Amino acid sequence: MFATILQTLPQVLIDGLALGAIYAVVALGYTMVYGILELINFAHGEIFMTGAFVGTAVLFLFQGMGLTGGLPPWISYVLILFVAMMVTGALGVGIERVAYRPLRKAPKLISLISAFGVSFVLQDLVRFIAELKTGNYIVSVPQLFEGRFSLSFSSMSAALGNATVKTNTVFIFIVAIVLMVGLDIFVNRTKWGGAMRAVAQDRETASLMSINVNKVILLTFFIGSALGGSTGVLFAQQYGTIDPYIGFILGLKAFTAAVLGGIGNIRGAMFGGVVIGVLEMFASANLGLMTGGNFGAEYKDVFAFAILIVVLIFKPEGLFGKAVKEKV
Repeated sequence: MFATILQTLPQVLIDGLALGAIYAVVALGYTMVYGILELINFAHGEIFMTGAFVGTAVLFLFQGMGLTGGLPPWISYVLILFVAMMVTGALGVGIERVAYRPLRKAPKLISLISAFGVSFVLQDLVRFIAELKTGNYIVSVPQLFEGRFSLSFSSMSAALGNATVKTNTVFIFIVAIVLMVGLDIFVNRTKWGGAMRAVAQDRETASLMSINVNKVILLTFFIGSALGGSTGVLFAQQYGTIDPYIGFILGLKAFTAAVLGGIGNIRGAMFGGVVIGVLEMFASANLGLMTGGNFGAEYKDVFAFAILIVVLIFKPEGLFGKAVKEKV
């Protein structure tokens, strides 16, 4: 058994890191909004899903115009990412303005219910549009990068097997790293980032220091939603099939990643996403082997949510978070 696990370990790590990068970027949206408003935006998974559909629609449009054949794939990819980020960023701003701002002084449970309502509305709206345009809400996504290449780890250890890497996986790593590093620099080294941190620390005091709190909140929703939309494009290209319900479970796992790292902690969300992705892929590949066939790959989701339960019980502030007292 141990030898088999070692043989599959390189492939598991590569696939897990790709999935973890997706979780990490989606988790950033959760953690940014919570850091500012102390609101769990459970509609964020549907914003991710909307980004996947918007990116796919733009790809179909490019194909209809003949642009994908004339442009290098990476340029088409970047353009699709940009459009998806702008659309989902604007969607996030609209959601905040319509569904969250009027409830800002209401009990948090009311805002949470509103987030679930937005989630269901987006699911059914995207399903209606997809069925109207294609006749089916399950959409197959054309791939911009078709290539694969192999990596050999035999020089490190004869027990390790080879791994096959999709070209799109490399692009996921590049885009995810650029987005995460860019966000970290923006939040920690820019004027607007400083305003975000001030509002997160004390909204009332920040407003007294000439910080426009509403603009900061809108910017937070725009950035978080744009990140979610970009990840939807990456997901669609990596896995090739999307539907209006892909955001629900993935959004919960990204939320788990944010909790694991410390909800409100940007670097913690990045770390949590990678950990959840690698553990899920490890479970998917080896759970049947380790349990003698009693549990198959379909039980991999248990890992993510078991981690959530354990973290909430023993370290509810997360690995990189700080325990705080509830305001009364």
